[in-house]
Amino acid sequence: MIALTIEGLVKKFGDTVALDGISLRIEPGELFFLLGPSGCGKTTLLRNIAGFYIPDAGRILFGDEDVTKLPPHKRNTGMMFQSYALWPHMTVAKNVAFGLEERRIPAAEIRQRVHAALDSVQMGQYAERKIAQLSGGQQQRVALARALVIRPRCVLLDEPLSNLDARLRLEMRSEIRRVCKENGLTAIYVTHDQKEALSISDRMAVLEGGRIAQIGTPEQVYRRPRTRIVADFIGETNFLKGKMQSLDGRKACIETGEGIFEGFLGDPEWKPSKGDEVSLSIRPESWSLQTMPAPVNAVKGRIGESIYLGEVAQYRLQAAHHDLKIFELNPHISARGEGQEFFAVASADDVVVLKP
Repeated sequence: MIALTIEGLVKKFGDTVALDGISLRIEPGELFFLLGPSGCGKTTLLRNIAGFYIPDAGRILFGDEDVTKLPPHKRNTGMMFQSYALWPHMTVAKNVAFGLEERRIPAAEIRQRVHAALDSVQMGQYAERKIAQLSGGQQQRVALARALVIRPRCVLLDEPLSNLDARLRLEMRSEIRRVCKENGLTAIYVTHDQKEALSISDRMAVLEGGRIAQIGTPEQVYRRPRTRIVADFIGETNFLKGKMQSLDGRKACIETGEGIFEGFLGDPEWKPSKGDEVSLSIRPESWSLQTMPAPVNAVKGRIGESIYLGEVAQYRLQAAHHDLKIFELNPHISARGEGQEFFAVASADDVVVLKP
């Protein structure tokens, strides 16, 4: 296991700045996600780490070794592509062995390492099959075995599940985490799928416009987004406009068109003043529907739409100045009919105060 350190990385394509001074540290054995909207720079960053791109400024360190200008084959990284990039005319075993043969590893050692790598992804019994005879999920496992067999210093995964159906994606999320942890791998995983990142990452970085908007654990990023961009990208949320009334440490009192709200600053370094315009981010599942008003953090409205999904119901609450999306777990849908009036109430701990 090694740590990866990225210092002030800049990458330009003509006049376009794809990476604008990226700095971060990925700990040994960490499963670290890069995510963000299309064009944010996440794949460009991964390709700089792999050595496919050379940055215009900054450094990349594997442990204490500066690999910024090393070619890909000298970095000893295992790369797993979105398309898998498997050889269709070769058997499963031959595909996995390819990288070892290129490194001129002795044949007996190749057989042993290929067998171990396939067993680690539960594909040992398919060693002699051709790639065309495998399902999409099985091909994905072969691609992962090929990345592992060279015993990489780190493994790089570029949207590896995007070509799988929903059921297989769920299955393979846990499988990738299991394989990475059992093999003690430092892994960097690029995705635009927030659920993937929230479900299996140790930490994540959300990128926007070639810069890092926020780094943290899944819970930190989801519950305490530091910007509107992060709050809007990770999961679903409701935004309410307001004006700052008072601030006590990180706890703020906000006046909105729906009433007074109390919440906590998402960015601990930001210190808004009284009268400043702010945004409130409140997740749909943070609301509770009540028949009685509350002194703060309450919105009166009428249910305009209700959708029953079994384990959850989704409501649209039409209030004076906002339409709110509300999720209710284990719902009794008959008690929440369209046209009924309710008060949607949120805890102060679930109200995140952001720059407008």
